[in-house]
Amino acid sequence: MNSELQNLWINGQTSLIGLLGDPVNHSLSPVIQNVAIRELGLNWCYLALPCKSENLKNTIKMLRQIDCKGLNITIPHKTLAHTYCSDITKEANEIGAINTLIPHKNIDWLGANTDIEGFLAPLKKLGTLNKENALILGCGGSAKAVLTGLRKLNFNQITISSRKKNSLNTFLKDVNTKSTKSDIKGIIVNEYNIKEHINNANLIINTTPVGMKNMLSKNKTYNAIPYGENVWASLNQKTILYDLIYTPRPTNWLKLGQRAGCCCIDGLEMLIHQGAESLKLWTQIEDIPINQMRQAAEKFML
Repeated sequence: MNSELQNLWINGQTSLIGLLGDPVNHSLSPVIQNVAIRELGLNWCYLALPCKSENLKNTIKMLRQIDCKGLNITIPHKTLAHTYCSDITKEANEIGAINTLIPHKNIDWLGANTDIEGFLAPLKKLGTLNKENALILGCGGSAKAVLTGLRKLNFNQITISSRKKNSLNTFLKDVNTKSTKSDIKGIIVNEYNIKEHINNANLIINTTPVGMKNMLSKNKTYNAIPYGENVWASLNQKTILYDLIYTPRPTNWLKLGQRAGCCCIDGLEMLIHQGAESLKLWTQIEDIPINQMRQAAEKFML
């Protein structure tokens, strides 16, 4: 990038990419994406764009008409955005959620999901991974991407846990548990059955919001641990704990895992890698500056 553009990197030729959600003003995505954009020498700007569900259709349409170069979609729009795409990728269709919109044909959008690759990236860095038993905490939208990723890794046994029977039954119905090499089952959590699954699991992923610190709220529930601290007393040190939450960093759940000698992964790596995958789709550039994205996020969070 030339020095003039570095000094005035937003100008009359700057193109827009951004994030649609409600709320979005807490998001780290603008921090990591704008660093990557500048490293790549692109005259683009990534903005967090708050959008209510009732305005999503018109907002997506309008942004395509003004030649927006790409969009990320976050809560609560990941499922609804599916409706406003002229085409969707196989993986986005499989999990029924979209987190990335790519300009497609005339004034249409292609819907994709990079959460799966984002989730898998830190696990692939570990090298050898025991793929006997995985336990997913929660059965919300993020759990679908996690389950799809675990299927790609060919885990033998995948258990989805929830305190809510109706939510779990709906989840299991939606994900088509028979169409896989993995043995997939769900459990309604009580103190005794969850302990057994914790002890047997090689990998445990928290997809619930329990333990998240919302910078916009005075809520102190971020001190909480999924299903309560008592059930984790006999945690196996060979178990990998993976928390999709990245604020606080680490969560109390991961601190518990660290004390038990477990390998622990937080949600920042997933955020960075899914963001990098989105940028690849928008730019068709393979070499994304992931290290700079990580450094920017860590510096901002301090």
